[in-house]
Amino acid sequence: MTAKLRIGVAGAGLIGRRHLELIAASRDCVLAGIADPSPAAKALAEANDAPCYVDHRALLQHERPDGLIVASPNALHLSMALDCLAEGTPALIEKPVTETVASAQRLCAAIRRSGVPMLVGHHRRHNPVIKAAREFVMGGKLGQLTAVVGLWLLKKPDDYFEVTWRRERGGGPLLINLIHDIDNLRFICGEIAEVQALTSSKVRGFAVEDTAALLLRFANGALGTVTVSDATPSPWSWELSSGENPAYPKQDQPCYVFAGTAGSLAVPAMELWSYPVQAGWHAPLSRSQIKSASIDPLAEQLRHFLAVIEKREAPLVSVEDAMGTLAVVEAVSEAARRGSR
Repeated sequence: MTAKLRIGVAGAGLIGRRHLELIAASRDCVLAGIADPSPAAKALAEANDAPCYVDHRALLQHERPDGLIVASPNALHLSMALDCLAEGTPALIEKPVTETVASAQRLCAAIRRSGVPMLVGHHRRHNPVIKAAREFVMGGKLGQLTAVVGLWLLKKPDDYFEVTWRRERGGGPLLINLIHDIDNLRFICGEIAEVQALTSSKVRGFAVEDTAALLLRFANGALGTVTVSDATPSPWSWELSSGENPAYPKQDQPCYVFAGTAGSLAVPAMELWSYPVQAGWHAPLSRSQIKSASIDPLAEQLRHFLAVIEKREAPLVSVEDAMGTLAVVEAVSEAARRGSR
């Protein structure tokens, strides 16, 4: 019988706790330890019958885990990942991979030198709905892709902003939330070549944006629009549309539309619209639903991470790939600041 892999978790916040739950439920791995200086982390470690360390380096050196999940604040991702490389420990790094493209480039160079595999936690790529949408678009089943519409509209509660960094630049929906949608669009449609953007902080008056409007040009020539706001009641976002996370009440509404010359696809409902016989705006449209499996993408991501550790699978989201998503988000902020493409 193959021994279970020992996985450490650095960071005991919301996403770190979710990783702990998944490790506890897995048949293929066990918790090696938790690294987090907070008192809450010690209690979590005791509840999971695992050691707790104030520093991730101590966990790496004393426990020698087979892999480490980096679920710390964004500013610590680079240093923690580099420490993993120094110890020869594969890592699953939560998104964004690092704070800046420049630091991600530094991490890419270090990975190439070390050969240690690393995976980035853009977990929605593991969702069968996203994979099916990619197959439709990339496989040409919609014909030539012409237009893309993305919506991320939610209302965050007032107490969300009691945490100081969420009111400052870099703590808003562009880097925290939109990065998921940008990664989905890159994965489904291909690279984004050009962006224009406007941002606003008029609703709350914080230094961070609360609303943004994006115009995208994809490398394949398709054009896209994405509208973002964390200040409005709305059913149009992946969180509420997908039912992926039971913490959000599911709404029967799309958040993405992919339009091509042969048909259009509404996601996540996976409704395909096309002309069954003669094409033209006076002809009746046909609507069908594309079936896809239903699995927890975070659980699938953990399974994949274990396979990456054992080098049975290549990382679905490499650091270099995730850097491409971060580059688009940086470009959006820069385009809005400068008023240029």
